[in-house]
Amino acid sequence: QVQLVESGGGLVQPGGSLRLSCAASGSGFAINVMGWYRQAPGKQRELVATITSIGSTNSVDSVKGRFTISGDNAKNTVYLQMNSLKPEDTAVYYCYCNVKRLGRNFNYWGQGTQVTVSS
Repeated sequence: QVQLVESGGGLVQPGGSLRLSCAASGSGFAINVMGWYRQAPGKQRELVATITSIGSTNSVDSVKGRFTISGDNAKNTVYLQMNSLKPEDTAVYYCYCNVKRLGRNFNYWGQGTQVTVSS
């Protein structure tokens, strides 16, 4: 099994910044992709950004230029630096990883961390 532990959510004013962190722990796995999804009230969960083990990144258009995803392979940790936050960024943010274990690929999710952008 792989456990994901998230941190860094909270309340911030519009235009502010937050940094989310997510660390993967367990044994016998290799990370293929880590990333972040979010789910706002009444909406479907959507991709925010992902990063592969070799550093290739992808993000949704609505956060380009404002959010930056990065990773630390040695720590199995992914970060999401969120700048110029808007009220529409308010959501529960979920850490995600796809790993290879026992010759197969598995998906894991964190418990979610609330991000609220409000004045």
